[in-house]
Amino acid sequence: MQYLRSHLEQLPSPVKAIFKGLTYRNYRLYFFGQSLSLIGTWVQNIALSWLVFRLTGSAFMLGTVVFALHIPSLFLTPLAGVMADRWNRRKTIIVTQCMSMLIAFGLAILTLTEMITVNWIIILATLNGITLAIDTPFRQAFVPDMVTRQNDVGNAIALNSTLYNLARFVGPPIGGILISLIGEGWCFFINGISFFAVLIALLKIRATSQVKSDNPHPIMRQLVEGLNHAWDLLPLRHLLRLLLFSSFFGLPFQALLPVFAAEVLSGDAQLLGFLTGALGAGALTGALYLASRQRVLTIPVLTYRAALAFSAGLAVFALSEVPWLSMTALALTGFGMVIHFNATNTLLQSMADKDKRGRIVALYSLSFMGITPLGSLAAGFLAEYFGVPAIVFVFAIVCLISAIVFGQKLRPMVYLLARKINR
Repeated sequence: MQYLRSHLEQLPSPVKAIFKGLTYRNYRLYFFGQSLSLIGTWVQNIALSWLVFRLTGSAFMLGTVVFALHIPSLFLTPLAGVMADRWNRRKTIIVTQCMSMLIAFGLAILTLTEMITVNWIIILATLNGITLAIDTPFRQAFVPDMVTRQNDVGNAIALNSTLYNLARFVGPPIGGILISLIGEGWCFFINGISFFAVLIALLKIRATSQVKSDNPHPIMRQLVEGLNHAWDLLPLRHLLRLLLFSSFFGLPFQALLPVFAAEVLSGDAQLLGFLTGALGAGALTGALYLASRQRVLTIPVLTYRAALAFSAGLAVFALSEVPWLSMTALALTGFGMVIHFNATNTLLQSMADKDKRGRIVALYSLSFMGITPLGSLAAGFLAEYFGVPAIVFVFAIVCLISAIVFGQKLRPMVYLLARKINR
């Protein structure tokens, strides 16, 4: 690790700016431990969606599984955010990662023994969703505990996004090939094994900078405090409102990718892997670009442009019947999506009070993890009657309109944001 740090110091300034979060020992351990685990997660994601489509051939069931995976966030994530300000974050993350590992092994056993059914998938997806709903606020609020300088927190958050999207780029094509070679069950098993990397890293981390809330008020009152803290700042309010529209109407297309791969583009699991990989390539590019940005004041304009790119790419993808054009459109979609969502996350964490960070992150997570399953269920239901491409296109137009409305509020937003930063 010291060898890596010395080489990071020798990088050119623009490159060093992207990777400066890795100069922190704890964050380096976490980053590289997560890198293997997240690749395994994306291998599982692609295998699970293909397995559901193979068993049912139904867009509605694809939406239902995504709904089961994410709907617990709507109810649990806000409360988990309060707990993230009270409980030890590192120890809690270790527990939630162990739970996700056991669920992956459960999927593997049921699939390899040919006992798997859609009902089992929904049950395990719900259990995994409960784990994720608790894990996400703790994991995101844990990043500033590993980075001691406040000015580097935004870079570490952006690097986290880079890591996630690198896994999104690498994992799905690997998963598509593995499905063809060894089947979905072994993909789930590989994901279970990958969790050991992040668990070992977490056990080695010694983060001591967590500021625990000693607020004696009841949980619901603390939750309201967190909501007020985010709502009082007008720029954050507009950003979160745009995020809600993008989450409900924009993100559900990911649940329907197997339908595009098999029916619209006449492909197989490998094509599904390449489509998801193209989305990940664009997302990875966007995450690296965001990591290189230094000025918080550019985030509102950057988010506006990213939301337009996300909407436009999604609309082109919905209409495309050619694989290369679909992958190009998904790359643009992924680029806009990551900048849009993670710029908001960076802004929230950079400006939140330390003792309220868990609640603020929970609000951010709720905006897409809790809302997206509702959109996925609606998209899957409507697609059964109007067709998948038509629904995705209409949803993309709604996202485009919401982005344009957001763009009209940029000037007063940047002004108020500047006052907040300079206060």
